[in-house]
Amino acid sequence: MYDFQGKLYLITGATSGMGLSATESIIDHGGKVIAAGRNNKKLKELEARYGSNIVAVENDSGSPSTGVELAEVVKKYGYLDGLWLNAGIARLDGCDEITEDIYKQVMDVNVRGPILQVSALSQYLRKNASVLVSSSSSVYEGAALTSLYAASKGALLASVRVWAREFAPRGVRVNTLVPGPIETNFRRFLPEDAKLAFESFVINQVPLGRAGTAQEAASVALFLLSSQSSYITGSEIPVDGGLIMR
Repeated sequence: MYDFQGKLYLITGATSGMGLSATESIIDHGGKVIAAGRNNKKLKELEARYGSNIVAVENDSGSPSTGVELAEVVKKYGYLDGLWLNAGIARLDGCDEITEDIYKQVMDVNVRGPILQVSALSQYLRKNASVLVSSSSSVYEGAALTSLYAASKGALLASVRVWAREFAPRGVRVNTLVPGPIETNFRRFLPEDAKLAFESFVINQVPLGRAGTAQEAASVALFLLSSQSSYITGSEIPVDGGLIMR
């Protein structure tokens, strides 16, 4: 269905959930993926499974050197046909619980990381390449305890609109994936009862009445990374079962 044959993509947050599903699909359709993540064990498993079709890179999106480190890897393999900045961190904190350390943790991974990655990797984007950035429906939900997380993902929405205009003369498209409740391990930091309560609260507002799967979100990402979406840029594409109706 998609023209991934012989093409090179970089995906952050590639060892689980949506990122992993997309990585596997691109390779299955003939592409090569530079898969970045923090879980070295899972990265080695991907290498063992896909061999030369994958370049597994241990990279922390919260590090100030994240972009430079990824650029050094990309230089060895050529220009990118697509880039999905998918790594992120979620937290639930009341307004009176947010400390400087918590603020730094979330903003470093969710905002500084993608901005530095785009800065370092922009020169390695092929003409007509596609850039995709993961945001969140939390930006629009107004759910309790999500002020910091929602703010970090809202910052990405603003950045993407600017990047889309800046990169347009090169034919490079930049879009945002806006996942709603997706069945991944993204909220694994929560106690099980808190996680179930939070997800139940959100899912009860979803018109389709269920959480989405990682593959359903990845399928939309694959469309946006492919040339099939060649006239879409600067857009927010929700994958949320109708939660935010945008």
